Amino acid sequence: MFEALSGKLNGVFDRLRRRGALTEADVNEALREVRIALLEADVALPVVKDLVNKVRERSVGQEVIRSVSPAQQVIKIVHDCLVEALGGGEGAAPGGLSLNAPAPIAILMVGLQGSGKTTTSGKIALRLRGREKKKVLLASLDVHRPAAQLQLETLAKQAGVTSLPIIPGQTPLEIAARALQVARGELYDVVILDTAGRLSIDEALMAEVAEVKALAKPHESLLVVDAMTGQDAVNTARIFNERVGLTGIVMTRIDGDARGGAALSMRAVTGAPIKLLGAGEKLEALEDFHPDRIAGRILGMGDIVSLVERAAETIDKAEAEKLAAKMQKGQFDLEDYAAQLRQIGKMGSLSGILGMLPGVGKLKAQLDEANLDNTILKRQAAIIGSMTPKERRSPDIIKASRKKRIAAGSGTTVQEVNRLLKQFDDMSAMMKRMNKIGQKGLLRGGLGALLPGAGGKRPF
Repeated sequence: MFEALSGKLNGVFDRLRRRGALTEADVNEALREVRIALLEADVALPVVKDLVNKVRERSVGQEVIRSVSPAQQVIKIVHDCLVEALGGGEGAAPGGLSLNAPAPIAILMVGLQGSGKTTTSGKIALRLRGREKKKVLLASLDVHRPAAQLQLETLAKQAGVTSLPIIPGQTPLEIAARALQVARGELYDVVILDTAGRLSIDEALMAEVAEVKALAKPHESLLVVDAMTGQDAVNTARIFNERVGLTGIVMTRIDGDARGGAALSMRAVTGAPIKLLGAGEKLEALEDFHPDRIAGRILGMGDIVSLVERAAETIDKAEAEKLAAKMQKGQFDLEDYAAQLRQIGKMGSLSGILGMLPGVGKLKAQLDEANLDNTILKRQAAIIGSMTPKERRSPDIIKASRKKRIAAGSGTTVQEVNRLLKQFDDMSAMMKRMNKIGQKGLLRGGLGALLPGAGGKRPF
């Protein structure tokens, strides 16, 4: 979401780094470029002014100008100001959903039609059932959109939670009252009320949401907004907050090419914190919002912590340990390679994963040319799936005729089959060298010990 903004800010900071010492004029020139970058990213003007003024106040002091690395000091100040703008910093309330209330805890989901509200309700239900071990009831109050209640019922089945039985003809208030009664009677921990949306804000929508809120008295009132709508999302959040009152915001489609201004403006304009981020269509694609980590992504510092957390959530530990043991023994085959591809696929898009690594933003052009996306993983998995069990265990037997059959069966080309086999051969060779030289040899020789022809000796 922040690629364009990140690229422009990094360009500004790269120019600062090339200067040994900074004058006040250097800082002001850099801040003018930062201001332009933020405005082009669709950040609200009052937020831009406030952020730039804060950075200027902290940057022009003697401790920055005379510091050993003044450019790094300025970058740190920009980072701290971004964190504050996003709702973090010292004294900020902890992120995530608040579940500190007597059961059943009511969570009210509001937003415009098409923002991803119903899907987000399913995602939150899955997260509460899996992470928090809560008994969750989902209830659709949307009697206006065709099949909205059936959609939520389907999502509830996918998430492994209960959905409130549909009774045709009931009003949203009647459905909400019944959901709360069922939740109390059947000892549910959480009841999620998915209200109706509209194509635009109108009086009927606000009145309906206000009535439901007055009845349900929710512990959390979450507005779901589409990050792709930019400043319209900020205006929507402001109006909902003024009319209904919000405890938090969920931003969806952050994996798209939105400019990121809405995220930077949301907290300052509404006062309501962003709590969750939707990063895809899958029910598992929901992340906690961490202002410091998002600021790190914007400034090209990466987000290793979130990457590790995502890996811990999605990777099967037992399968990973089994795979590691086989790799240590040099018994890695194409079935194991396919399992590895599945594990990576669970973590999300390759571009999203790489975007969490420090400094990768500067390689964006090269990565775009490499066409790294999940279709590559799917095509490689299809190629391996078209092989016989014997071929997967012994790739050496795959010759010209077999390659043609595999390519035809997987809907790919012989060249793609050759490319996969070459990658697998390279990986296998490296693993065999690792197994041969051992941990001590790797420590002595470094990564050069794994290069072909190094023979386990340190290259000079």
